[in-house]
Amino acid sequence: MTLNNVMNDLLEQEILDLPVLTEQVSLPDSLLGNASIGEASIEVPVLTDLVIASLDLVMDLPLDLPMEAPPILTDIVEPPSVAVVDAQSLPNLLKAAGDGFRLEILRVLAQDSFGVLELCRVFAAKQSGMSHHLKVLTSAGLLSTRREGNSIFYRRSYLVPDNPLANLQQALFASIDQMPISDAVQTQLRELEQERSLASQHFFAENAHKFREQQDLIASYPVYAEHVIQLLNSTPLRNWNLALEVGPGEGEFLPILAQKFSQVVALDSSAEMLSKSKDHVQKIKEAKRQNLRSMEFIHGDTHVLAEKKVLADCIVVNMVLHHTPSPADIFQDLSKALAPGGALLICDLCRHEQAWAREACGDLWQGFEPQDFSRWASAANLNEGQSVYFALRNGFQIQLRQFFKPANF
Repeated sequence: MTLNNVMNDLLEQEILDLPVLTEQVSLPDSLLGNASIGEASIEVPVLTDLVIASLDLVMDLPLDLPMEAPPILTDIVEPPSVAVVDAQSLPNLLKAAGDGFRLEILRVLAQDSFGVLELCRVFAAKQSGMSHHLKVLTSAGLLSTRREGNSIFYRRSYLVPDNPLANLQQALFASIDQMPISDAVQTQLRELEQERSLASQHFFAENAHKFREQQDLIASYPVYAEHVIQLLNSTPLRNWNLALEVGPGEGEFLPILAQKFSQVVALDSSAEMLSKSKDHVQKIKEAKRQNLRSMEFIHGDTHVLAEKKVLADCIVVNMVLHHTPSPADIFQDLSKALAPGGALLICDLCRHEQAWAREACGDLWQGFEPQDFSRWASAANLNEGQSVYFALRNGFQIQLRQFFKPANF
């Protein structure tokens, strides 16, 4: 097998996630024989230093053996491309906003995304009519689509700040958000949220025994834990009294918080997963590997935090939001549970197209765009802090985000 074939095989298997550069190389006379065809050349890949270095690592291995998983690489998520503005952009936007029903759709999509059938249910509308309105709004740049498994979900689309129509769009959305939502629509929205929540709870109830195996398919705890610890250590807090972790999984991060805070609260909507967290903490106590401080376990979603009067100096949410029915509502609940000057630390997936994660891992959302978290945090009166992004060779990207509640709020 030639070096060329090895490199091509690696590229086809996506082991080398690199652009293929090519160049024209003249063929020597010895390969042309007696044929008189003039100067001949072929197009071959260019071996850059990075490719050669990668090949050096694999040339010593038997070529018939499967490759080991490549190491984790750090990267920066590419910013969204700038929208193209033409002569029809303004008329299309104004036309789309000139219909009362379309404004109601935009109002409902302020903090969430829905599929066409879900929107038909919310508004008691026919699918043909709803599809038409969604097409008009999408063509005008007011909505964008995202595929979740076999379904397409619609959400608000936000223009980049230097787009000439950005200010008009923001003013339109701000006005729409002042519109009341009818009781009938709110009832349907609550039912949809409850159904999504029950689906997530059912998944973890049925699969709690293989949580680690499923988590490792995307990003195992060791992959992101060190990054979260570093972000926590660099977070300037006024007080270190109480920390809250939402969705602690198997409880691995709780001892980390117990080292830094006087009291730790663990919140999970899955009784099965909360039990696994308790067991993990209990094993550490019995082994006397760590002097754990006061720790409380609460079964429920973030809505119960107000009832329990939880006021945390720091809230940590590790790889949870893509399992929740309404992430925007989570931001609202957690903002209320933060003490003034407190910090919210979030670790979650960036937007991806790997639909298998929905069924295999119980994901309700295929990750999030960075600006999603920024908007939801702003709507919850939280100020943005540090942001860290890193990519995995399995195709997933992780974002670590830091938000603060104003000290005078």
